[in-house]
Amino acid sequence: MGETLNGVGELYLGIDIGGTFTDLVLMDEGGNISTAKAPTTPGELEKGVFDAVAVAAQAQGLGAEELLGRVTAFGHGTTQATNALIERTGATTGLIATRGFGDTLALQRLMGFTAGIPVEHLGRYSRRRYPDPIVPRRLVREVRERVDQAGRVLVPLDEESVRTAVRELIEAGAQTFAVALLWSFRNPAHEERVGAVIREMQPDAFVSLSCQVSPIIGEYERTATTVLNSYLAPKVANYLDRIENLLRDRGFRGKFNVLNSAGGVVPAHEAARKPVLLVASGPAGGVMGSLQLAQEIGHHNIITTDMGGTSFDVALVVDGKPLVSGTHEVGGFHLNTPVIDIRAIGAGGGSIARLQAGLLRVGPDSAGALPGPVCYGRGGTLATVTDADLVLGILDPGHFLGGRMKLDLEGATAAIRAQIAEPLGMSVEAAAAGIRRVVDGHMADTLREVTMGRGHDPRDFVLLAYGGAGPAHCIGYGADLGVPRILIPATSMAHSAYGALASDIQQSAERSLVLRAGGGTRDPWDGLDYQSINAVFAELEERCLVAMQQSGFSRAESQLARTIDMRYRRQTHDLMVPVPDGPVTAATARKLVELFEESYEAVYGIGAGFRFAGIELTTFRVVAVGRTQKPSIRKPSAVSAPKSRRRRIFEPTTLAWTEAEIFQWLDMPAGFRVSGPAVVEHPETTVYIGPGQTARLDEAGNLSIDLT
Repeated sequence: MGETLNGVGELYLGIDIGGTFTDLVLMDEGGNISTAKAPTTPGELEKGVFDAVAVAAQAQGLGAEELLGRVTAFGHGTTQATNALIERTGATTGLIATRGFGDTLALQRLMGFTAGIPVEHLGRYSRRRYPDPIVPRRLVREVRERVDQAGRVLVPLDEESVRTAVRELIEAGAQTFAVALLWSFRNPAHEERVGAVIREMQPDAFVSLSCQVSPIIGEYERTATTVLNSYLAPKVANYLDRIENLLRDRGFRGKFNVLNSAGGVVPAHEAARKPVLLVASGPAGGVMGSLQLAQEIGHHNIITTDMGGTSFDVALVVDGKPLVSGTHEVGGFHLNTPVIDIRAIGAGGGSIARLQAGLLRVGPDSAGALPGPVCYGRGGTLATVTDADLVLGILDPGHFLGGRMKLDLEGATAAIRAQIAEPLGMSVEAAAAGIRRVVDGHMADTLREVTMGRGHDPRDFVLLAYGGAGPAHCIGYGADLGVPRILIPATSMAHSAYGALASDIQQSAERSLVLRAGGGTRDPWDGLDYQSINAVFAELEERCLVAMQQSGFSRAESQLARTIDMRYRRQTHDLMVPVPDGPVTAATARKLVELFEESYEAVYGIGAGFRFAGIELTTFRVVAVGRTQKPSIRKPSAVSAPKSRRRRIFEPTTLAWTEAEIFQWLDMPAGFRVSGPAVVEHPETTVYIGPGQTARLDEAGNLSIDLT
C-alpha cells in the first residue's frame, strides 16, 4: 500500500521473505514508494512472492505482468538457504578430508553441544545437544596427503586414494561434494586436484573446495563453511532459477540481484554458486535499508530492531558503518563468512505465551505463519503476542492488512483467558498486558547486551523500529533501553525488502596469513612483514575488481574497503580492524594497533588489553562495492490535517482502560504531530504511542517518537 506511482518510467522492486509474511517495496524514478504484504507459503516460497506482486500491481491499477515489465531492478532477500539448513533439507553431501581429520566436522571444536542454545537455557543440561549432522560419518572419506602451515608438501597427494574415496561416495549416494584438506589455503594444489578428479568421475556434481569457498584459518569453521556451501547449493540454485524463470515468463526484463549476508547484492547466478553467503540474507536487508535511511537524514549511530512474526533481530551501525563479523553460527554450525553482526532471539508477533511453574513465559517458540496466532483463524490454539495486542485494542480486528485480513478477537480473548488469565487469577486484559511487557523486556535485555555489553551508550543512538510487529512494541523496549528517539521508517512495514532494493553490488575476497609482531618490551607492530601484507592485499583487491567488472562495474566505479583480523598472540578470538587506504607502512601499523586495542577494550573492558603479549594478524579481507542507481524516498506531499477517530484501549503500562486517538499514516502530512496515547494505522503495520509521548511525521515520511 502507499502512494500511486508514476504511470510511466522505470520501477525498482525489493522482496523479502520472512517467516510469516513476504514483504514488497516498489519505488518509481521520483522516489514515490508503495509497499505490499502477502502471507509466506512454506514449501512454496515463490507463491508468496507473486502474491505480493499481485497485491502491489492491483494497488497501482496494473496487471502483474504489466508491472513486472516496467521493473528494471529486482532485489531479493531470501530465507531459502537458512530454511534448508534449519529443516535439514539440503543435498546429500560427501566430504573428503586429510587422512586422520575426517571427524573435524563431528567434533566441532567441542562447540556444537551449546551452539544456538539461548543464554537463558545454557544452565539446563537437558537443552544441550549436538546439531543433527549435515554429513553423516558414512559420507566422509579421508585421503592420503599432507601440507604444513607454510604450504610445504610433506606427503604428496595419493590420487588412487582420491579415486577410491570419490567412487565410494558416489556409490553411497552423494549428490554434491565438499573438499577440505589441512592447510589448503596456504597451498591449494592438492584440493584443486581432488576437485578435478571429482569432476572427471562425476561431471554434473556440484563441488566446493575450501581453498575457494573459505581460505581462512580455522580447520573446523573452514570445513563447515565448505560443506554447507555444497549442502545448500542445489536447493538454492533451483529456487533462484525457478523464481527468475517465472519472473521472465511474466514480463520481467531487468536485473535480478540477491542480497547476501554481508549487506550487498550479487547477480542471482553468482549467489547460486556460493549459497553459504545467503544464510543471513533476510535480516541483512533491514540493516542496509536502515543504513540508507540514516545516510539520508544524517544519523551516524543507529540501533536497528526488526520484530517480525517469529524473531527479533538487532544490529548496530556505528559511525555510519554496520558492524560486521567474520564468523557466525547458524543451524548449530560455525561459519567463516562475513556477515552483518545481527543478534536474534525468538521474540515476535507469533511468540507463544504459556505458564511454566506458575510464571508467564513468552517465546522463543512461535506459531509461525501456519497455523499462526489464534486470531488469524487458521487453526492456531496457543495464545501469542499478536493475540495480546488485539485484546488490548492496539490492533483493530477489522483493519489488519488494510482490511484484507480479519482478526478473530473472540478467539484471541478466549485463548488468553483459558491459558493465562484464569490460571493466574487476573483479568484477560491484565494478562494480555503481561504478555506484552514480558516480550518487551526480553527484547530490551537483548538490546542492552548489544549496546552496553559492547561499550556503547544507548543515549548516543537513534533506534529504528520496523518489521510487522516492531512499530507496535518499540516504545516498550526503546523506553526500557533509554534511547532518546525512536524512528519508524516510511518503509517499516517492508523494511528488509527496501534494503534488498537499496543495497549496492558487493564482491569480497579474503585469505588467511598469520603474521606476528611485538612482544615483551617491543612495540606491538615491531617486526611486521609489510611486504607480505601489501602483497596479500594487492591479490585480494585484484580478485574483487575482476569480479566487479564481471558484474558490470569498472575499476574506477568500484570502492574498496580493507580489514585485518587481529588478536593478541596465542589468543583464539579475533577482532576485525579497518585498514586505511594506501600501502601499509609502519605508521599504518601503529594506527592499526591503536584501533585494535581501542576495540578490544570496548568489547572486553577497560584495562583488558595485554600489549606485552604482542599481536597476530590472521586474516586479510577486501570488499568492493559498486553503487547502484536508486532514488531517495520522495517527501510526502502536503495535505490537510487528517481526521481521527477514537477507540478504547487497555493501556499496557497504566493497566487501565483509556481513550486513544486513531490516525491513518497515509493521510498524515509532513510535520504532523500525534500525542499519546494514540495508534497510527498503516495497511501493513500499526504504531502505538504511549501516554506522554509525542510522534511527528518528518519530511521524508518517517515517524519519529521522542522519549525524552
